[in-house]
Amino acid sequence: MEQIENIKHKSILYLIYSAGLRISEAVNMKIADIDSKRNVIIVQGGKGKKDRTTLLSQKLLIMLREYYVKYRPKDYLFEGDPGKQYSVKSIQNVFNKALKKSGIRKKATVHSLRHSFATHLLEHGTDLRYIQELLGHSSSKTTEIYTHITKKGMDKIKSPLDNLEVQEENTTYGVYPF
Repeated sequence: MEQIENIKHKSILYLIYSAGLRISEAVNMKIADIDSKRNVIIVQGGKGKKDRTTLLSQKLLIMLREYYVKYRPKDYLFEGDPGKQYSVKSIQNVFNKALKKSGIRKKATVHSLRHSFATHLLEHGTDLRYIQELLGHSSSKTTEIYTHITKKGMDKIKSPLDNLEVQEENTTYGVYPF
């Protein structure tokens, strides 16, 4: 993300990551969908034509205000030609260029930002049901894939046995294979 200098391009990718949006939801976003009074983003007609609200990052809001002053979009939050929505292909190109410039070799797509949003929320202790709501998943099974993705914090979990007082033998058997 740090490789992007253009405020419009940076704002689009930060929006996708910070709100857990699909790329189609980002291109369909209207100026009126940013509700800074309630700190939410309204996603209209998401997958399955469902509406939902998601998080509005304060850092993103500052960036969007800077972007707005510079570009003055009329209807869609991000416009290609004046009055017309920005293209999915353009966003993919911006992301791929930034990925290449960063030197990251891991395979990633714009949708990886949505996955990162969910994974990072989970790693910071957000309840899976809230993540499900923010992503617009109708089934908790869809959201549960993130529980398999994140391994952060596993090293801090102790086996219940380690909390019990158990008499240990002091026998040395030599070289251990583990």
